[in-house]
Amino acid sequence: MEQQRVRQRQRSLTTTLSTTGLRRRNLAKTEYVSAIYRASFFMYPLCMLGSHKDHRRAQSGALLATYGLHRAIPQLQRTRWEITYRNAVVGVDVSAILVSIGLRQWWGSAPGDAALTPILAVAASLLWISALVVNRAWDSRVLGQGSQEFNRLFRALGFSTVVLALVALGLQLAELRPWVFGVLPIACLLTVVGRYILRQRLHRRRDRGECLHQVLAIGTEEAIADLISRTRRDPYTGWTVAAACTPTGAGTDGEDSVLGVPVVGDLDSAASAQRNGGFRAVAVAAAPGWTPKRLHQLSWDLEGTGAELVVDPGLMEVTGPRLHVAPVDGFPLLRLTAPDFTSTSFLVKRALDGIGAVLLLVVLAPLLIAIAVAVKCDGGPVFFRQTRVGRHGREFRMIKFRSMVEDAEARRAELTATNDSDGPLFKLHRDPRITRIGAILRRYSLDELPQLLNILSGSMSLVGPRPPLPAELRSYTRDAYRKLLVRPGLTGLWQVSGRSDLSWEQSVRLDLRYVENWTLATDLLILWKTLRAVVTGAGAY
Repeated sequence: MEQQRVRQRQRSLTTTLSTTGLRRRNLAKTEYVSAIYRASFFMYPLCMLGSHKDHRRAQSGALLATYGLHRAIPQLQRTRWEITYRNAVVGVDVSAILVSIGLRQWWGSAPGDAALTPILAVAASLLWISALVVNRAWDSRVLGQGSQEFNRLFRALGFSTVVLALVALGLQLAELRPWVFGVLPIACLLTVVGRYILRQRLHRRRDRGECLHQVLAIGTEEAIADLISRTRRDPYTGWTVAAACTPTGAGTDGEDSVLGVPVVGDLDSAASAQRNGGFRAVAVAAAPGWTPKRLHQLSWDLEGTGAELVVDPGLMEVTGPRLHVAPVDGFPLLRLTAPDFTSTSFLVKRALDGIGAVLLLVVLAPLLIAIAVAVKCDGGPVFFRQTRVGRHGREFRMIKFRSMVEDAEARRAELTATNDSDGPLFKLHRDPRITRIGAILRRYSLDELPQLLNILSGSMSLVGPRPPLPAELRSYTRDAYRKLLVRPGLTGLWQVSGRSDLSWEQSVRLDLRYVENWTLATDLLILWKTLRAVVTGAGAY
């Protein structure tokens, strides 16, 4: 009886998803066509680049269906917000090159430039647009998320600059110098700024649960629950798990859902669930009985639907340059390289730490003096020194502006019972030991600024994991010890991802993610995000 009830619920959910998916596809198709016709005459050829790709994909699907290789499946169409966002991105890119050309006189001109200006303006515009197309800078899979979108912009800049420079060199045209060193770089800069503004608007909408791609998750109840939790913690990726398929066809504890997400079938019904629901992506996690052959079959079933197939490799917190695909006789192997903490990039990081610390100390000197005077007037010493553990377990004295009463460490024992943090951390939302000046300093992380001296001494870095106390090491597990492979940082992923609001498990996970996937680009991104986190004061107490 219980199995019959489960099957009945699955049929009901599948019917609902089928009706909803069909309605969504028809609506999306109508909105897609109407958006193309609403576009201006100038933008029409650019907007149609994506529609031609969809048309070719639909033709290939129909052709394969003719030969019986797979069933003719309705094509997923771009939703209204995707069309609007992509058109806005194209408009920003084209406007950037036009504005840069209009401001050309700001970075000089060459002899005879006026006669060639109209021709060079058209050529530069076409070259910039062509470079964006060649480098797939308008690919909807990278728009609005990740660093790949901006990497493709910089590749487009390099491509267009090299082409124009070679033309100038070959034809001995001195008139092209302002265009190579001025117009194209400024156009790229304006494009980056414009896309960043669009991305922030998109992220705000995704925070409200809008502009998200629906995902069908396949795997065990535990694996699906983990994926649901991750997508909810990070809505900026644009994913929301809308349905699930489990080995038993049921959710946690025999229910028909996992964390509120309906279970629409077992592993064998994944392909039909995708067709009925019209999901944008199918995410496959670990599941008993899920063999490579079944995964291959699922990939064939999804061909021509426009849905992406993503597979969880089972490597927690490892991404980016450490992952490589190494095929052996047609069998793809995922090669995981060891993290390198002695490379040239780390030497560059250390040099940037020193230069950055000196510059910040010079620029912030008036602010540092003002804070020191305010802390002194509040009574007691200006600085607070505490023993922390750095790289390879070496202890050092970390310096901060004093934000608590002088006997704060002695009073900690009596407050242990009211600890608001889990794990070895000690945090109180309303710590009675914090002074009036200290509350302001902590909210905006100004008490951390003296750590620039620790960076100059080499015991800390601008970006890195949180420096732990010696007492915390006694409760560390093996994974937590890995954070000691690099220097602790003045800021880090923990600083820009919630600060004191994070649980112990979350803070360890973020520190490990940084250690396992460190790059110079990651450091620059964290420094940029730190500015916003400090200004808003979110998660600080």
